[in-house]
Amino acid sequence: MAERLLWASTMSSGEKTRGMGAMGTLVGQLGELLSRAVMPPPPRVCGAPGGPPVTAPRVRLSDGRHLAYEESGVPKEAARYKIVFSHGFTGSRLDSLRASPEVAEELGVYMVAFDRAGYGESDPNPNRTVKSAALDMAELADALGLGDKFYVVGVSLGSHAVWGALRYIPERIAGAAMMAPVVNYWWPGFPAEDAAAAYGRQSYGDQWALRVSHHAPAILHWWMDQSWLPTSTVVDNTTFLPNKRDADIRRTLTADGTLQKKKEMATQQGINESYYRDMTVMFGKWEFDPMALPEPPCPVHIWQGDEDGLVPVALQRHVAGKLGWVSYHELPGTGHFLSAVPGLGDTVLRTLFG
Repeated sequence: MAERLLWASTMSSGEKTRGMGAMGTLVGQLGELLSRAVMPPPPRVCGAPGGPPVTAPRVRLSDGRHLAYEESGVPKEAARYKIVFSHGFTGSRLDSLRASPEVAEELGVYMVAFDRAGYGESDPNPNRTVKSAALDMAELADALGLGDKFYVVGVSLGSHAVWGALRYIPERIAGAAMMAPVVNYWWPGFPAEDAAAAYGRQSYGDQWALRVSHHAPAILHWWMDQSWLPTSTVVDNTTFLPNKRDADIRRTLTADGTLQKKKEMATQQGINESYYRDMTVMFGKWEFDPMALPEPPCPVHIWQGDEDGLVPVALQRHVAGKLGWVSYHELPGTGHFLSAVPGLGDTVLRTLFG
């Protein structure tokens, strides 16, 4: 070591400068190689050269992006109640509450579902956040002329947009419903031991996928692309589902090709801007804790199955218990796929508007 220090001390300033420059160049080149390795491919934007075609109606947002949407229920001009619907992970604008047309007609309900940013035919948003998801709903409502106030419904992971709406645009929300809303294990309001226990009950691959989503979101695409690394069973549709209805539904939809078609539609612009962006937004670092929200000026409902294999019911109970203004509806013997529960869509509408 002394010899090395002596050698360095005898170097001329020019030699030292050249050595530092060479090392800097090497580090820069190495960094560039690593960046290229983890950088996802650019999205294939709908309507752009080489991208999928635009087939759905779309609105243009203030930042230039487009949101694709699907309307259902009664015409909005005749509607008494207007809902903006936020689909879940792997979903699309074609998802809904599956309420009966008769009940929608009776109550006068109009609903618009939309492809969340990067899904289906909605443009990607590389800066997507919980806040931007909420503001997208507000801009969609304004573009369609839904009025000063509207209702919001979120399913599963898509409920982060509803939490965002309650935080950032509560004055626009007439009422909110969340169906089996996914939780973030890092929300400060959870007791650390309870969150850790629920987190540890996930598969090893899911634990790692969420850990990377939270702590190192920039490398998530690379991580998920490595077959030798533990990865998400949710993305692979192999998560253990303790509820029989859930397991039967997944088995049927896998066998008839429906799940594959849904995936192809959801990820047609790229899996990074749809699935993986969802994961980094949902399980990343939020700007607020839902359990610290003040009471909003509207009713809020949560529906949760007690046999949900994707959302820990114990943590959902804690969320509802911390927020005295949330009406919590726990469904016994029920799993995660609440839209498939017979009559539940009608119940949600009657509860919101009854």
